[in-house]
Amino acid sequence: MSEVITEFRNENTKNIDLLSSFEIAQKINEEDKLVALAVESELENIARGIDIISKQLLKGGRLIYFGAGTSGRLGILDASECPPTFSVPHEMVQGIIAGGDGAFKYPIEGAEDNFEGGRYDAKILTENDVAVVISASGNPKYLLGVLDMANEVNAKTIALTCNSKARIAEEASLTICVEVGPEVIAGSSRMKAGTAQKMVLNMLSTGSMIKIGKTYQNFMIDLNPTNEKLKDRAIRIVAQIADTTHAKAFETLTKCNWEVKTSVVSIVKNIDIEAARENLKRHHGVLRKVLNEKEKIK
Repeated sequence: MSEVITEFRNENTKNIDLLSSFEIAQKINEEDKLVALAVESELENIARGIDIISKQLLKGGRLIYFGAGTSGRLGILDASECPPTFSVPHEMVQGIIAGGDGAFKYPIEGAEDNFEGGRYDAKILTENDVAVVISASGNPKYLLGVLDMANEVNAKTIALTCNSKARIAEEASLTICVEVGPEVIAGSSRMKAGTAQKMVLNMLSTGSMIKIGKTYQNFMIDLNPTNEKLKDRAIRIVAQIADTTHAKAFETLTKCNWEVKTSVVSIVKNIDIEAARENLKRHHGVLRKVLNEKEKIK
C-alpha cells in the first residue's frame, strides 16, 4: 500500500485535545488556510480538466463523478447543484457513490474496496463522457474499477486526489493532486482534503459551464427560477444586462416562462419572444454571441 499523507500525524495539532474551544477552532482555521494555496499549485491541471470537460459536453457527453464516502458525497453535491444553477439536464452532470445512493446518508462498509462494483457502476460511460474519480488517498479499489471500465470504453478520465502516490493517478489520463498535508485529526479526510476537493469540483463544473456558454459575464443566465428567491434573481439579472427597469424585466420574463436569455434578447433587440428564441437558437444558446454587436466592455 502506498503512503497516504492524510493518514500522517499533524505535529501542529498533536495536543489539540488539551486546548480550549477557541484554540481548537483556531488550529482548524490555521490548517484550512493552507488549502487554497495547495489548490493554487494545481491550477494548470484544473484548467486542463475544464477544457476536457467542456469539450466533451459540447459533443453531447456527460460529466460523471465517482467517489466513496466523503468524496462520493461531494461529487453528488456538486452534480446536484448544476441543474438549478445552469438549467442543464440532470443526466449531464451526475454523481455516483460507492455502495449506491443509500451510501450518501449512511456508510456502506467495504464499498470502496469493491473493484467489480466500480466496473459495474461505470458501465454507464461512453466515449463522449468524462469520468472524474475523487479520493483523498487515491487508492480505493472501487475507483480503480471505475477507471478500468472507463478506459475500456475510451471515456476521458480525471483523477482528483490529495496523495501524490495515489494509484488512481496511474490509471487516469489527467491527475489533479492537491496535497493539503496531514489532517487536523489524523485520517479525517473530510476536513482539509474534503475542502480542497469541493474547491476543485466548483472550478471544474463552473469553469466548464462558463466555457459552453452557460453564463454571460458573471451572471447566472441559465438559472431555473423555481422559487421566489430565484425569480427575484432572474429579474435583477435581466434588468442589469438589458439595462431596463425591474418592471420591464418582470413583464418580459412572465411572457416567456422565466427564460432569462430570451428576455434579455427580446428587450435589447426589441423583438418578440419567438424571434428572441430563434435568435438564440441560431447562436447555440450563447447570449454573448447574440449580443456581440451590442456588447460594451467596461
